[in-house]
Amino acid sequence: MQVPAAARQASRAVWLRHLHQWHWISSALCLLGMFLFSITGITLNHASQIEAKPSVVRKQASAPAPLLAQLKTFGAEHDGEKAPLPEAAERWLLDTWSLKAGGRSAEWSADEVYLPLPKAGGDAWVRIGFEDGAAEFENTDRGWISWLNDVHKGRNTGAAWNWFIDIFAATCLVFCITGLLILKFHATNRPFTWPMVGLGVLIPFVIALLFIH
Repeated sequence: MQVPAAARQASRAVWLRHLHQWHWISSALCLLGMFLFSITGITLNHASQIEAKPSVVRKQASAPAPLLAQLKTFGAEHDGEKAPLPEAAERWLLDTWSLKAGGRSAEWSADEVYLPLPKAGGDAWVRIGFEDGAAEFENTDRGWISWLNDVHKGRNTGAAWNWFIDIFAATCLVFCITGLLILKFHATNRPFTWPMVGLGVLIPFVIALLFIH
């Protein structure tokens, strides 16, 4: 039994309405992310040609005697291990240099503790020697382009941004799939639809096959 043409048209209209709705919703949600990832895709592709001038800031201080005694004991117990700083040390770093250690793992030895503080667009570290309590802090800032590139890669950006990247990627898939299905519905009246889709697939495939080694 054949489905009447009017019923087919009504079903087609319902599907198109849903597809258009999901397409515009996903495009709206992806808008800023698409701009960001498109621009940083260019800056990453030309990273070696974009001059970066890192700014390095170094600071020094002396750990107070009570804290130093606690660190010495902790270092002797965790020699050669990785473990977070004691709460007192985290408070001292916050008061001294406005640093938030945030429970990050430090590298402990019998004579010093080294705390790496990697971040998007730069790097930082803290070292406290147990011999004399000398504390060193170094902060390297490689500029906003480096920051954007690291954001693009999700490098040292934290769990929240990594979750955003995953959700953004899923939303982009919705945008692409609904766009492809909308093309399918309109392909009958647009003869160049599938040749253009084929070119969009063929061009990157041929470039990858012939020029990526």
